[in-house]
Amino acid sequence: MLATSSLLKHLLLAWLVAALLALALPARAAPAATSTAVVGSKRFTESYILGEIVRQTLERQGISATHKQGLGNTGILEQALGSGAIDVYPEYTGTIAREVLKRQDKPSLAELNALLAPKKLKVAIPLGFNNTYALALREDEAARRGISSLSDLAIEAKSKGLRLGLSHEFLARADGWPALRQTYALPFASPAGLDHGLAYEAIAKSQVDVIDIYSTDAKIARYRLRVLQDDRGYFPKYEAVLLMRADFNSAPLEGLANRIDAARMIALNAAAELDGKPFAAVAAQFLGGATQASALPQRSGWVARLMADDFWRLAREHVFLVAVSLALAVMLGVPLGLWSQRRPKAGQLILALVGVLQTIPSLALLAFLIALMGSIGTVPAIVALFLYALLPIVSNTHAGLAGVTRGVLQAGTALGLTPRQCLIHIELPLAAPVLLAGIRTAAVISVGTATMAAFVGAGGFGERITAGLALNDSAMLVAGALPAAVLALLVQGGFAWLERALRPGAQP
Repeated sequence: MLATSSLLKHLLLAWLVAALLALALPARAAPAATSTAVVGSKRFTESYILGEIVRQTLERQGISATHKQGLGNTGILEQALGSGAIDVYPEYTGTIAREVLKRQDKPSLAELNALLAPKKLKVAIPLGFNNTYALALREDEAARRGISSLSDLAIEAKSKGLRLGLSHEFLARADGWPALRQTYALPFASPAGLDHGLAYEAIAKSQVDVIDIYSTDAKIARYRLRVLQDDRGYFPKYEAVLLMRADFNSAPLEGLANRIDAARMIALNAAAELDGKPFAAVAAQFLGGATQASALPQRSGWVARLMADDFWRLAREHVFLVAVSLALAVMLGVPLGLWSQRRPKAGQLILALVGVLQTIPSLALLAFLIALMGSIGTVPAIVALFLYALLPIVSNTHAGLAGVTRGVLQAGTALGLTPRQCLIHIELPLAAPVLLAGIRTAAVISVGTATMAAFVGAGGFGERITAGLALNDSAMLVAGALPAAVLALLVQGGFAWLERALRPGAQP
């Protein structure tokens, strides 16, 4: 019993030391906010490429710049701009009007800037192309059904069912599915949400009949899709621009103005999606850096992708996120579990609160934390993982302590032990296996959930997963998912060993 108690105390002390060291040593050096421009991008191919073009353009002008790739949806990027976590990112006028400003009209650039001024944001550098939303069918299916416009789609859908597969953002946007459905009286039930990068494969395999697309998608021609005409003019223009903080100097980017037409953007997207070139190489070629671009390899098989140059950086970031968030969750979760067991009425409230935290969607929680903390990256990601890890730790601590029989405690009291001594030498050692099972569950959950950290620029293996989704690149997905799964197995095995060591009679 004393050996078990000693091991448990050393384990808890190790968590405390690990948390303090991890908080003192950042996972990677943060760029200096005063000297480095931070470029953001959303998690689809075109945004990755444009973000790289902006970053490389700034660097060619002698300005230090970094690119935070795949930062989730418009809401997260707007929060990142407002907090100063990023300085600029590629956006579209229709999205700014509908999503950022919540307007139904079609304001000009000057009007957009006037409306954005209270938010301390501005629009500049129109890039030269319009990338509008649209719906599309396979050409053979559209020809067979006689569908060429959205009005035709509404008529055809009344007599013969069609399956829709729409992106999650399109389903939720003010300029997306709800208003489009109303405008054209489209007789569809709520469509299935489908990641944009996977939609083309789904329609090619006839798993869905209609998808939402961007008009500059490279795969429209390859998959022989018919883009349906917006015959009622529902969609606003989505002129590509750069949305930035009001105090950001856009002069070094003026050379990009009206430099990319729709055909050129489609070609750039095709270079990444169809030819397998890295985003940085596509951007370098566009800017005239053929030598730099040729030095970057094209995408290869999943084994080469798995052990690419970024493997150890991503591994360090992933482990850092899990270790710090789990250490903090243990430091708070164990006392909360103890308190909830000692105070049953308060305990019900505590367990209810940590249970509710587990139900909050990760992207919604991350967006809220960005606004609350005024930053993207490691800090909001760690806080989110910490909150998600609390439930199994608190509940298992409560259950383990509640399982200690009253007779054992009375025996300890009869021997002259104080309540504190009973807790340290009797209750915690007896509850340790259940408590550790909760920590193990929290650790495994954290390893998986940490992939979401890529949506806020915190790194980890989620970077590969988000890029793989954007490109529908299964090898890239495997290169991100496999090491995360292996890490989860290692964590599971490590805690299983600790649980065996804490069993009565085991030698620690």
